[in-house]
Amino acid sequence: MTTKLIRMIKDSFLTVLLVLGAWVTQGQTKGSPDHVVITSQKGKSGISTNPNGDLQLNVSPRDVAKFKAAGRVRYRDFGARGDGKADDMDAIAATHAFANRHGLLVKADPEATYYIGGKERTAFIQTDTDFGTASFLIDDTQVQNRNTSVFTVSSELKPFKLETIPSLQKNQQKIEASLPGPCLITVTNANVKHYIRFGLNQNNGSSQTDIFVVDKTGKVDMNAPIIWDFDQITDISALPIDEKPLTITGGRFTTLANKAESNYTYYNRNIAIRRSNVLVEGLQHHIQGEEDHGAPYGGFINIGDCAYVTVKNTMLTGHKTYSTIGAAGKPVSMGTYDLSVNRALHVSFINCSQTNDINDRTYWGILGSNFSKNLLYDGCTLSRFDAHQGVANATIRNSTLGHMGINAIGSGVLLVENSTLRGRSLVNLRPDYGSSWQGEVVIRNCVFVPAGDKFISADLISGSYSGQHNFGYTCYMPQRITIENLRIDDSGHGETYRGTALFANFNPQMTDNTYQEKFPYVITKEVILRNITTTSGKALRISDNPFMFREVKVDTGQ
Repeated sequence: MTTKLIRMIKDSFLTVLLVLGAWVTQGQTKGSPDHVVITSQKGKSGISTNPNGDLQLNVSPRDVAKFKAAGRVRYRDFGARGDGKADDMDAIAATHAFANRHGLLVKADPEATYYIGGKERTAFIQTDTDFGTASFLIDDTQVQNRNTSVFTVSSELKPFKLETIPSLQKNQQKIEASLPGPCLITVTNANVKHYIRFGLNQNNGSSQTDIFVVDKTGKVDMNAPIIWDFDQITDISALPIDEKPLTITGGRFTTLANKAESNYTYYNRNIAIRRSNVLVEGLQHHIQGEEDHGAPYGGFINIGDCAYVTVKNTMLTGHKTYSTIGAAGKPVSMGTYDLSVNRALHVSFINCSQTNDINDRTYWGILGSNFSKNLLYDGCTLSRFDAHQGVANATIRNSTLGHMGINAIGSGVLLVENSTLRGRSLVNLRPDYGSSWQGEVVIRNCVFVPAGDKFISADLISGSYSGQHNFGYTCYMPQRITIENLRIDDSGHGETYRGTALFANFNPQMTDNTYQEKFPYVITKEVILRNITTTSGKALRISDNPFMFREVKVDTGQ
C-alpha cells in the first residue's frame, strides 16, 4: 500500500470521526439550523452552509493540531470579523462546535464587537468560555425564530426514560432505579393539574410536576425533597449531572430590542443554561431601542432543567413593561424578564445588579421562576424576586429589592435577612396562585420601606384568597412567621396613614362565620415578633380584617 493511499485512508477516517463526533456531541438532527458538520480535509479551513442547511466547518489537519496544542480556539480562527457590522453568528457557532469536539477553551478577542443578526442559529457551549471584554450586539429587530437561543450551555450527557417507577410520595427518600451516577429526575402526571391560575391571566393549570436530584443508588437529596404525592406517573426521565464545573466569564452583551406587537409572543434570544454545575461570572447585559410597544422577553439568562448553577458579579437590565389583552379579555401588563429559572435546583445569584433604577415602575421585575428549589439572592440589588408556579426553599440575604419586592408561591423555608425591601409589602403571596406558602417565613435584620416611601396602606404579608377558586391544591398561609429586628421606614405616609399591618385583608368578605369557603384556606398558626420598630411611631396592627386572623397566636415576647 502506497504512502499516498495510507494518508488518504487516514484523512477519510478522521473526517468520519469528526463528523460523527460533532453529531453525537450536540445531538442535532440533519438539516437543522443548529447542526454543524465538521470535517478535516487538507487545504484551507473555513465555514459554509451545505445544501441540507447544515453549517459546514472544515478544519485542516494542520489547524486541528495547532488548536489542540494551544488548548483554545478563538472566534476569529473561523472567520469572525468582530467589527460590529458583519454577522458573526456562523463563525461563533462553528467555533463552539469545534471546541466541544476537542475539549478546548473558547476565548473572545478583547476589543471585538460581534454582531449577531436575526438568523436562526444557536451556538452550543460545552467547554469553558471566556468572553472577556468583548462586546456582543444581538439584533432582535428582524428575527427568523424568536424561540432560538443565541447560546445554549448544554451537556454531552443525554437524558433517558425511567420505566419502572409507577408512583412517588412526598418526602420519599429513595427511588428504585439503576443509574450511571448522580441524576436530575423530572417527573410528570398529566392527569393532575396544579397552579390553575386565577385572575386576568387565568388558565387551566399545569400538569403536576417535580424535579429532584438522586445519587447513583437512587437516594434523594433531601435538601431539595420531592414535594408532591404522585399517585400516577405519565412521564419520568433522568438526566445525568455533569460533575465537572463549566465556567463562562465576561462578555458585554447588548440586545437591540424587538419591535413586534405587544402580545404574549416571548422572545428567547438569550443564553440558555441546560447543563448542571455551571458558573457564569462577570457578564453584562444591556438593552437598547425599546419603544412604546414590543413583545416580552423570557430571560436573557434562562436557566432550566439543571442544578447547581451560580450567576455571580453580573449586571443585568430590566425590560420596559408593555400591555396586552389577557385571557379574561381585559388589559394586563405583560411579565418580561432578564432572568428566568424553570425546573432548576440550587440556583444562586451572587453580587448581581441591574443597569436601570430598581424602583422605576416603567420596568418590569427582573426575575421570573417556576417549578424550582433552593433559590438564592446574596448581595444583589435587583427589582424583584418572584416564584410563579412554586419554589421549595428560597433565601434572600444582604440584598436590596426594588419596587416589585418579594413575590412567592411555594413551600419550605422562605428566609430573608440583612436586606432592604422597597415593595408594596414585605412578602407578597401571589393571589393568582392561591397566596400559598406551605412552610415557614423567617425575616431577620431587615429594613422595609413600603412602596419606596410612597403613600399606601402598608402590609408585611400580603395576598388575597376568596376560597371560591380551585387552584388544584390546598392553599396555605405560612404555618409560622418569625420576624426579628425589623425597621419599618414609613415616615412619609401622612396623617391618614394607620400604620403597617402584619397581614393584608386577604378576604374582605370574610367578616364573620357566615362566610363559606368552597376551598378552605389554612391560616397561619403562629407569629413571633421581636424588636419591630417604625419611623412613623405607629404600632404594628394585625390586619384590617381581624376576624380572619382571630386565631393566630402572636408572640411579642412581652
